[in-house]
Amino acid sequence: MTETNAFQMVVSRIDAICDRLNVKDAYRLRLESCERELTVNFPVRMDDGTVKVFTGFRVQHNDTRGPAKGGLRYHPDVTLDETRALAALMTLKTAVVNIPYGGAKGAVVCNPKLMSQGELERLTRRYASEISILIGPEKDIPAPDVGTNPQVMAWIMDTYSMLKGYSVLGVVTGKPIEVGGSKGRLGATGRGCMVSAKLAANHLGISLNRATAVVQGFGNVAYSAAKLLAGEGCRIIAISDTKGGTYNPKGLDLESLPNYKKETGSVVGFMDTETISNTELLALPCDILVPAAIEDQIVKANAADIKARIIVEGANAPTTPEADKILNDNGVFVVPDILANAGGVVVSYFEWVQGLQAFFWNEDEVNRQLQTVMDNAFHEVLEMSRHEKVDMRNAAYMLAIKRIAAAMEARGIFP
Repeated sequence: MTETNAFQMVVSRIDAICDRLNVKDAYRLRLESCERELTVNFPVRMDDGTVKVFTGFRVQHNDTRGPAKGGLRYHPDVTLDETRALAALMTLKTAVVNIPYGGAKGAVVCNPKLMSQGELERLTRRYASEISILIGPEKDIPAPDVGTNPQVMAWIMDTYSMLKGYSVLGVVTGKPIEVGGSKGRLGATGRGCMVSAKLAANHLGISLNRATAVVQGFGNVAYSAAKLLAGEGCRIIAISDTKGGTYNPKGLDLESLPNYKKETGSVVGFMDTETISNTELLALPCDILVPAAIEDQIVKANAADIKARIIVEGANAPTTPEADKILNDNGVFVVPDILANAGGVVVSYFEWVQGLQAFFWNEDEVNRQLQTVMDNAFHEVLEMSRHEKVDMRNAAYMLAIKRIAAAMEARGIFP
């Protein structure tokens, strides 16, 4: 459903905010460019003995406020342009929640669903060695994203550590607990979505105990958000994966659904449900819609069909600028991606801090700290929205760009 160049879409939004804030041209130009871009083409020996060459990227958008931070995506359709866009969104995201990071993103063009565990390990280790010139706990810290998981992070951490000659816990986040991961990290992005939904519902006077929610996606973020919203009393009436969606207005049995998907390969056809497409799912009447799959799902062509009162963007860039205007005109309250799904990078920051200090927190403490950061960020964006009379997305961009511009002003330009 892509309507325009992904990076240019982010740049156009940055440009509009810079105009409104009268940001200096020097700062604007830096925000509209990526600082470093590395493309690597590397061989991997497959299980059948053949060798394939894969292409990977690591993009650092801006590190003015601290080390670059961003996920690693394994997907057959990922591009350098998409990686640039996601890196820029990470710069904004870390600034919105006010943690001392810049933004980065990595990707490998591959289909992890068609690769064995051994092939994925060999691909990951070779990719990690190729980008080792850019990453490090003081420079750039990868984390899981679409198609990657804690095991992939463990392989990267081990590969980097072997190259250094000693264990470096802080080179990645989202690792298994056994090698320096943080409790609460796996479900952190979904928890951040739940907190955002709860705060938005409270702001609009909607009780979660009587609210209905629709979730697009069935990955870690989507399922965690659905479970946590259900735990708050919300009725989850539909959820989906790449093959389609499943809908029951009385609510879904979220406890049984993962086993069903594991057995059948999809949520489609789940007991006592109606099968719907992802397009139909987005248009279902509900209080809260959580698009938590991939980018460009709510576009000009379907934005007017959205019946949700609140959209909580669990995915990165699920809504295009054209769709944004339609949603805003129709009174839909959108909690933008750079705020709504920031829970993952917030707990990644906690994990990084714990690794550097070699002092680890319990899960309750992690969740309390996450709640505090998300609560503060939501209300700062809401206050900016009220003060400037703009929607939440523009308010989040304004808050982020103000912080980044202030940091650029303080640091100056070398030499």
